[in-house]
Amino acid sequence: MLQAQVHEETDGEMLNPRKSILLALGSNLTSSAGSPDETLRAALHRLEKLGAAIRAVSTFYSTPAFPEGNGPDFVNAAVDISADWSAQETLAICHQIEAEMGRERAQRWGQRTLDLDLIAYGDVVLPDAKTHVEWRNLAPDRQISRTPSELILPHPRMQDRAFVLVPLADVAPDWKHPLLGQTVIQMRDALNPADIKAVVALE
Repeated sequence: MLQAQVHEETDGEMLNPRKSILLALGSNLTSSAGSPDETLRAALHRLEKLGAAIRAVSTFYSTPAFPEGNGPDFVNAAVDISADWSAQETLAICHQIEAEMGRERAQRWGQRTLDLDLIAYGDVVLPDAKTHVEWRNLAPDRQISRTPSELILPHPRMQDRAFVLVPLADVAPDWKHPLLGQTVIQMRDALNPADIKAVVALE
């Protein structure tokens, strides 16, 4: 079993503008900002307006809807930002921007105008390693029906999703999962090659 040092967030570590905050973006419906790719650009602009410094933005990718057949293809991307926000504040800002773009949370993993997911906040683990393992190992049939009542970091599904890891490899290839001990590149390359191939860069 891989051993890793776990950095669990404490009150004194809530604010650190030097942390690398990794976000995944996705859209497969037209929003008030326009088409899915225009929506992602508008979301990036809002992040900057609200105080984020954008370190790197990935290529935009076309990816099949998840679960398979669940609506039009998505446009997905990833961004590495720094900001003087706590993890909880970052999540609240993501939800604020989603709402501004017309996001309605009527269906888990449904079609949406904007998905703005907090993937990682530096090497912080929330709420603790034990809870993270429980959510990470949740059976697929329970993932769609259960929603955590508290912020789980890193995102418990990130290691399973090509539409997250392929764009994330553009902006943070060497970021290492504090519990799995694997980099973004290693997690991406461990996925089914067909899933990776389905994530296609947009011209």
